[in-house]
Amino acid sequence: MDNSQVLDIMRAALMVGVKLCAPTLLISMIVGILISIIQAATQIHEQTITFVPKLIAIAAVLLITGSWMLTVLQEFTRELFIIMQG
Repeated sequence: MDNSQVLDIMRAALMVGVKLCAPTLLISMIVGILISIIQAATQIHEQTITFVPKLIAIAAVLLITGSWMLTVLQEFTRELFIIMQG
């Protein structure tokens, strides 16, 4: 295994990490912005109000995309084992 293969594996691992984190982070940011707009409009500045909607949204996203995330991780792991054998 030479340096270029190691760099390719690292690049692929980073891309898998970005793919897996993106849905959760995007939903968390969207919910946070919506709650912030509502708080600014109503002038209620309670920090605990943002926690529960974000938690529910993230749990829903993980339930919806969980099987896809597992599939992506399994494919990446298979590719790693193929590279290590060859």
